[in-house]
Amino acid sequence: MSMTQKMDVIGVLMHDHQEVEQMFAELEGLGAGDADRRRQLTEQVITELVRHSVAEEAYLYPAVRRLVAGGDALADRELSEHAEAEETMKELERTDVSEARHGVLLNRLMAEVRAHVQEEENELFPKLRAAADEGQLAELGHKVQAIKKIAPTRPHPSAPDTPPGNMVMGPLAGLVDRVRDAITGRGKE
Repeated sequence: MSMTQKMDVIGVLMHDHQEVEQMFAELEGLGAGDADRRRQLTEQVITELVRHSVAEEAYLYPAVRRLVAGGDALADRELSEHAEAEETMKELERTDVSEARHGVLLNRLMAEVRAHVQEEENELFPKLRAAADEGQLAELGHKVQAIKKIAPTRPHPSAPDTPPGNMVMGPLAGLVDRVRDAITGRGKE
């Protein structure tokens, strides 16, 4: 993979997928006595997934709609999967790691995200790579990296997930989330 491809939107998002999968693998390997690490990792996973989703909804899916044949249907399916995962993350946030339900929700989230990643990597990304030129993919990669820095860190299932609403609400929710995170210390471990 060339340096250009590493920084293009597909390389950036695949890197995110790998990071989340590493966190999932660690979560799956934790024992019952690792409640603090489980709580910390669950928060990290949710933060990363929310930022990743916001970036995809702001830039990837509009590009897929514009550039890929059948892109509307592909983007709609991906958005629907995001909505499911956001609901699961919201429930997970409200559930303490000591509750049995936490494990059930975590397993559901991992299954939802892994299925979503497979579809993106095996279907959506190859179609986008075939339809877009290197310059378009690189520009999208830069935009995705920039918005992840200001994106929300907590799930907001009722927030708009398509432009223009997500372009306004995403950064505002992100600001609110970062203030809450600073007060609570979330994400600082």
